[in-house]
Amino acid sequence: MTAHRATVDDTYAEAFRSIYAEVLITARDRKWLDHACHAATGHASSSIFCECEAAIDRYVGPGGDESFATPDGRPGAVVQFHVPRFKKDREKLLERVLLHRISQNVLTSPTAACFNLLDTQPYFKLGRKLSFFGDGHQFRDVRYGRKVWVLPIMGGEFVIDRRFGYRDGIMGGNLWFFAESVDASLLAAERGVSALEHVPGVIAPFPGGVAASGSKAGSAYSFLFASTNHPFCPTLRDKLGDKSEVPAGVNSIMEIIINGRDLPTVCAATQAVIQATIDTPGLLRISAGNYNGRLGKSFIYLHPERQPPVGTVG
Repeated sequence: MTAHRATVDDTYAEAFRSIYAEVLITARDRKWLDHACHAATGHASSSIFCECEAAIDRYVGPGGDESFATPDGRPGAVVQFHVPRFKKDREKLLERVLLHRISQNVLTSPTAACFNLLDTQPYFKLGRKLSFFGDGHQFRDVRYGRKVWVLPIMGGEFVIDRRFGYRDGIMGGNLWFFAESVDASLLAAERGVSALEHVPGVIAPFPGGVAASGSKAGSAYSFLFASTNHPFCPTLRDKLGDKSEVPAGVNSIMEIIINGRDLPTVCAATQAVIQATIDTPGLLRISAGNYNGRLGKSFIYLHPERQPPVGTVG
């Protein structure tokens, strides 16, 4: 592999607004915490064919960031659920996402509990809706200084906050890693995902945080609204000729998608990833995907000095 500092393109990632919920899942130990979180965030990589994009932000409490104390003193994970703001009935969609995923994947996970992290108006009465599973035996209580619903279950009790807030967020921040090989591009992406663990407030929703199949808007087929980003497919370089966007020597491009609580947080995460990956052996270039403002109006520049003040566009 070539050992040198990769070039960082003078470009931007084109992100767009979302609404998101941020929940805290806790469990007896990391094993059962991971089972609950992985189930709750399954099939949530891309809003193209998923109802939401979801992933673990960070681990907290015992075994994680211990400066963040969980209400019940057990291992916890902060999880974000995003839906695009341009979706029709986005609030109802987000509430349905939370109700389905928490009821089917957190309630059912041994020893799990679920708490709200966004104290906002308006909010979803999620605990109350989920509590009907108790079949009349559910009850309201105060646990850990919080107003909760308690459901008797065969494994013991399930505790969930009564209200869950939501607010505006950001989806679609991204970085592309152009490399000499699959191994090199994947190593860069893995380093980038590891860097995100130290930036609270962001998630990388694809498998392992990495997308190998970056897409473009539209398709040659009328029934698809997204398809493989063929100008950036290395195996099509010779076939496409001048229409290929893959530089000579590049044989693999991996992508990280970054969603988060707000634009400054996603910008900070972008810079953390760049610094963590730029010296990866075999990595030639770091870039990002954009659609000239057609997808979203939140631009995240790879060169930080180019980033406009918050509240401006482009």
